[in-house]
Amino acid sequence: MSKVITLGEIMLRLSTPGNTRFVQSDTFDVVYGGGEANVAVSLANYGHEAYFVSKLPTHEIGQSAVNALRKYGVHTEHIARGGDRVGIYFLETGASMRASKVIYDRANSAIAEADVTDFDFDAIFEGADWFHFSGITPAISKKGAELTKAACIAAKKHGVKVSVDLNYRKKLWTPAEAQAVMKDLMQYVDVCIGNEEDAKLCLGFEPKANVEAGETNAEGYYEIFKQMKEEFGFEIVCSTLRESFSATHNGWKALIYDGKEFYESKRYDVNPIIDRVGGGDSFSGGLIHGLLTKPNQGEALEFAVAASALKHTIPGDFNLVSASEVEALAGGDASGRVQR
Repeated sequence: MSKVITLGEIMLRLSTPGNTRFVQSDTFDVVYGGGEANVAVSLANYGHEAYFVSKLPTHEIGQSAVNALRKYGVHTEHIARGGDRVGIYFLETGASMRASKVIYDRANSAIAEADVTDFDFDAIFEGADWFHFSGITPAISKKGAELTKAACIAAKKHGVKVSVDLNYRKKLWTPAEAQAVMKDLMQYVDVCIGNEEDAKLCLGFEPKANVEAGETNAEGYYEIFKQMKEEFGFEIVCSTLRESFSATHNGWKALIYDGKEFYESKRYDVNPIIDRVGGGDSFSGGLIHGLLTKPNQGEALEFAVAASALKHTIPGDFNLVSASEVEALAGGDASGRVQR
């Protein structure tokens, strides 16, 4: 299997039990997660040599975050240690017409204040096949943006394929701030992943489809994919399409374009959703695995969509499924029957 590097922030997630509201809860369920860390866990589960690069404090909470990654086989030797705090986010899981809510408490986290000199990127990317980052890491701080760019430059120096999940977060920066940083980073990117909102807010592109009205016809995305590919030189452009009927019922499919073929995946009706946090990350992890191991982009996409559909059924940030379980769903077994 391949050596894959991801760079970003892993956070302490404090979520209300079940579907209780913040103001009701006397306790929180504790897990760890974060965009690129979630991708690393997916890839480790599929058998790849997955490395997560970040910075965490030396205290016990920092170590707990490291241990959460090690538990699932992610390599953690390139995580720098130091700084004062682990970023936190609070999650209230919605139901039916009540949306889920996230509150961030991540300012001045160790990775947000990390310096490029904390990492030996030449050593990190030696022998690597793939590098993945998201729009969250450059959004957390100016140093986070500098770190992301330094990693991209090192990845290209070592001939590593680079993917990005645009992942716009309105609680972290404005569209103008995002575009000023993200457009510059696109020169290093081979595979661009993002939904219609991400493309609009991070890169200034907008598909010819009324997504809010539930119109997710693939044809509305064809022109924007072509425009993005031409402007930024991407090898592959990919988008997930989520139909949000309620907090616990979504339609889920994706599109991919390599400059020759425009491919639309099968659609999954995900109902009920157990936990949609990390759904996009599980798609990215599945797509990277698919592009590294499948004979064509269509099969790669079907693996990614099936993987992310399964993630919606699993509590926590991490997508704790094996490649064989994903293959079974992608192959048509969506029965949910007991396996014995």
